[in-house]
Amino acid sequence: MKRRRVGWLFVAPWLVGFVVFTLYPFLTSVYLSFTRYDVVSPAKWVGLANYRALFTDDDLFGKSLLVTFKYACIAVPVGIVAGVALALLLNVDIKGQSVFRTLFFLPSIVPGVATATVFVWILNPEIGLVNGLLKNAGVIGPNWLGDSFWAFYSLIFMGLWGVGGSMVIYLAGLKDVPVQLYEAALLDGAGPWERTRRVTLPLLTPVIFFNLVMGVIGAFQYFDGAFIMTRGGPEDSTLFYALYMFYRAWRYMDMGYASAMAWILFALVVGLTGLVFATQRRWVHYGA
Repeated sequence: MKRRRVGWLFVAPWLVGFVVFTLYPFLTSVYLSFTRYDVVSPAKWVGLANYRALFTDDDLFGKSLLVTFKYACIAVPVGIVAGVALALLLNVDIKGQSVFRTLFFLPSIVPGVATATVFVWILNPEIGLVNGLLKNAGVIGPNWLGDSFWAFYSLIFMGLWGVGGSMVIYLAGLKDVPVQLYEAALLDGAGPWERTRRVTLPLLTPVIFFNLVMGVIGAFQYFDGAFIMTRGGPEDSTLFYALYMFYRAWRYMDMGYASAMAWILFALVVGLTGLVFATQRRWVHYGA
């Protein structure tokens, strides 16, 4: 009994932190999603009014969802392709391999706020690095963050800056591919592309699957880049769902409405993650 009490004593700090900072806010947000609450006044029960308003009266709700879906459909596949390609290149045994790996990984550990702040300058239409390079090549660059078309794709471009994080995971996956499979493929006359397509990529699918799930979850929570660089503009072209939810909560002080949005986001992420898991039997290969 004494050892049990000692055990509970050791886990008590974690349990208290979990209840206070995770479980209580989690349950409170469920309640608040059915209320009208502005922080100053007591919460007023309104039932399903917040959810009805989201689906029937709020045009920005649908627009922010569309922007987020579009971002997930483009940024996640592009990030996976870039990460796998970079890992394959950096898996080649060359002199200075570790240096190149470090250089490509470093941007992924830079805080998102710092990265977004730097890219505001890089993409500045007047004094930015990108337009400066284009000008030297005789090309007039666009207003990257001020144009409703280019602003969205500028955020996708910035996302590739941190692809080194997933690259390291892919490199770890490449190290688990059995060497004898490459030797057997080589004896069968398979060239580099065939070995990559028939051996490397199939055995890398568990890692790709992991990064796909994490990428989908991250895409639907995308916030910091849009908040710092575009504030959701121009013309709501970068009004991501998480950004709009933040505005509803802290700009309009409509916590009940924002809580309803948060639970819809939770349901969407769970549903999409479940859909991805349901497809893994068709294309994910475990073991050699």
